Amino acid sequence: MKIFEALRQDHEKQRLLLKILAETSGNTAARREYYQELKTQLESHAIAEERHFYTHLLEKDATVDLTRHGIAEHHEIDELLAKLDDTDMSSPAWLRHLKNLQEKVEHHLADEEQEFFQVAGNVLNDSQKTKLANEYREEMNKELKAEKLTV
Repeated sequence: MKIFEALRQDHEKQRLLLKILAETSGNTAARREYYQELKTQLESHAIAEERHFYTHLLEKDATVDLTRHGIAEHHEIDELLAKLDDTDMSSPAWLRHLKNLQEKVEHHLADEEQEFFQVAGNVLNDSQKTKLANEYREEMNKELKAEKLTV
């Protein structure tokens, strides 16, 4: 597996969780559970992606601007998650914040998949793509296990 496939798999999980969560209402067990899963996925993904994909691309002229943009979007996503954490799940504001998060995440994923992956694909060789995928997967598993221990 190459890094792009590994990232896309997690992107699909994120899209699905956002879609499901947008259809929930009130401060229910289902909403709390789906939100915690989404938050865990987004936070773990950002850490693993920055450590095992972005860091290698910061070194290349062709990908430095796209990489910095991606990291900035991760920060914006973190801020939206903090806003959701601080908002009562049963209030209409929570769903508005979730919709903002959904738009930001979907925009970020589209940027990566439609532009960033193509450019990165030109600067990484096949063995690097495979190595990065393995490192990314290991980091994701480590992050997800650590998160489950703290929840």
